[in-house]
Amino acid sequence: MQILHFGIKLHNILLDKNFNPKISDFGLAKLYSRDDSVVTLTAARGTMGYMAPELFYKNIGRVSHKADIYSFGMLPMEMAERRKTLNPFADSLSQIYFPSWIYDQFNEGKDLEIRDATEEVTKMTKKMTVIALWCIQMNPVDRPSMNIVLEMLEGDSDLVLMSPKPFLVRFEKNKDDEISTSPT
Repeated sequence: MQILHFGIKLHNILLDKNFNPKISDFGLAKLYSRDDSVVTLTAARGTMGYMAPELFYKNIGRVSHKADIYSFGMLPMEMAERRKTLNPFADSLSQIYFPSWIYDQFNEGKDLEIRDATEEVTKMTKKMTVIALWCIQMNPVDRPSMNIVLEMLEGDSDLVLMSPKPFLVRFEKNKDDEISTSPT
């Protein structure tokens, strides 16, 4: 059996006395057989901003362990930006979806500006963010397995290639301040 957590986010990562991370809050989790590559759900599960697109766009792909890889990928994005990765009340699209903005920055040869960071910290942050971009690909088939993610994290920064640009979901505010989503 294996667990699909559906809630991997900073609030659900605890540290033990040796600062080893432990995942908590299994309220949304689903247990399923390792023999099954796809999970059947009757409703989307998770927190907006961490939910894999296939949970609410049924035509993207089927729900599998890759949904947790998407959520995991949003963690380094949030840590790098030091804020939520999704802000539907922001004025501009680049403020709404940080992964798209960061992809554009890296693609233009720019690095993240981190105050008081050493060169080593800046390099590690870029590596984690590029790996995160791989994890949050729109199509679950394009996301790496967790074993590959671990290999990239443990490997040389210079060997981690830039991912394709993550697909962007546009958030539109209507006159009643309700949010609607549509793929761009």
